[in-house]
Amino acid sequence: MNVFLWIVQAVLAAMFAMAGAMKSTRPKPELAEKLPWVADFSPATVRFIGIAELAAALGLILPAVTGVAPVLTPLAATGLAVTMLLAAITHARRKEPTAIAFNTVLLALAVLVAWGRFGPYGF
Repeated sequence: MNVFLWIVQAVLAAMFAMAGAMKSTRPKPELAEKLPWVADFSPATVRFIGIAELAAALGLILPAVTGVAPVLTPLAATGLAVTMLLAAITHARRKEPTAIAFNTVLLALAVLVAWGRFGPYGF
């Protein structure tokens, strides 16, 4: 199970690092072409979401690998779970069921990592 959690952590970290880098570096009009939900938020909020996703991606891997404050790994997973819950709510308001399904999968994976690293497979 430990190896499985590492794989899930790596997949989540890669996905959120890419998404976070995109949201924190690209201008809002360019993002709106691929991510229509950004029209509902200010540029600062979109950048904040991107930076939070980047930080969580780092938090999923670095603390566990370095052994420095490894409790940050399940906390990062918990933060991503909350982020995905809020994203699903946003997509529900916008009536975007495909995005809700994607958010739900990421939410479940983040909850799995948080459960495993807080619980029986902690560091």
